[in-house]
Amino acid sequence: MNFESTYGPWAIVTGASAGLGEHYTRQLAERGLNVLIVARRLDRLSELASELMSNHQVEIECLALDLTATDAIESLLGACQNKDIGLLVNNAGFGIKKAFAENEYSALRDMVRLNCEIPVLLSHALLDKLKNRDTAGIINLASVAGFQPTPFMSVYGATKAFDLLFSEALSSELEGSGIDVLAVCPGSTDTEFHAVAGSESTFPKLDDPRSVVLKSLNCLGKRAVYIHGFRHRLLIFFSRLTPRFLVTRVAHSMLKK
Repeated sequence: MNFESTYGPWAIVTGASAGLGEHYTRQLAERGLNVLIVARRLDRLSELASELMSNHQVEIECLALDLTATDAIESLLGACQNKDIGLLVNNAGFGIKKAFAENEYSALRDMVRLNCEIPVLLSHALLDKLKNRDTAGIINLASVAGFQPTPFMSVYGATKAFDLLFSEALSSELEGSGIDVLAVCPGSTDTEFHAVAGSESTFPKLDDPRSVVLKSLNCLGKRAVYIHGFRHRLLIFFSRLTPRFLVTRVAHSMLKK
């Protein structure tokens, strides 16, 4: 499969200013795709765009946008109106490690909107554009946290379960349409996520984000779910054989640290 001809010439990556979003942008540019990169921090986007355009002779267009804003979808659609989009990477999202009652209302609202509502609405808004092509793809960032209850990160884990199930169902619906859908489920990854979530001490062993991105892109079009790392796949397998209340107790003990 030629990745550029299958999913190019343009891709969209949300949350592209750092972490997995930055690495998706780098890998897509390396594979010859032009990328519309979306995040709040224009300075980080511009720096990344300048580097990749110089190194890979592709077009990188920056869109500084808060995806939790009420008009975010319309603004993003306007930016890609005249582009042949072949790949959507719904990467933007965040988590918070706190007891549920200690969270701010606005933070919970924005987390559900960014992690769940935006991937659904953006996928729906772009679906006709993707269907007009012979081949296209949608990547949704879920997490290994989506396979079990996550006390002290209860809303984050629930949003990732939503992303996982949404992706699996959409992949089944679109089978044979030429649109490949993949849920990517990394574990604890070496990105800004844990600094934002306040969970650095809970997850001392972090996976390489570049490896997550490379391996997930290689799975696009071949399966509906990619779980990064043998250790995580093994833990998820055994958790399915274990009573849920025991899985929850173990997670409670681990996440309370």
